[in-house]
Amino acid sequence: MRSLAATQRRRFAELRRDDRAIEGLPVRLVIALVVGVASLSVMLNMVSGVEGLAVSELDVRPAPEVTTPGEQELALTVVDPDGRPVAGATVVVAGDTARLDGVATGRTGANGTATVTVAPTLGPNREQGTLSVSIKPPAGGQYVDRRGNTRVLVVAE
Repeated sequence: MRSLAATQRRRFAELRRDDRAIEGLPVRLVIALVVGVASLSVMLNMVSGVEGLAVSELDVRPAPEVTTPGEQELALTVVDPDGRPVAGATVVVAGDTARLDGVATGRTGANGTATVTVAPTLGPNREQGTLSVSIKPPAGGQYVDRRGNTRVLVVAE
């Protein structure tokens, strides 16, 4: 009768020579990876459906989009990705390649539109320039303004 230690040494030596487990291991890993990715995809799809966690990028639609130098009013409509107007946002118009004295600001009403008065000027020997428009989203965290917005083109008469 063999001792327990000798039996364990013999089994360990047999297992060390047996390479069948190594052949099946990569297949099991691939299956586990596929199942894990599928499960993660389902969970992320469920989470993205929760409205409280999602944020929407805002854009502005200026009217008119093309204007001339001199004092005038711009109607700036702030919209969400679906084109719906957003109330309570603050719009800021500043000079870009066209010049403004300071900045013009306005707050959107229930229809998502703010009206600001601007007096753009063009530099010497300039035929055109742009005014930049940025948006400060309403409080609440549902909206962001990370990307560039539509610019207002100023063209010499």
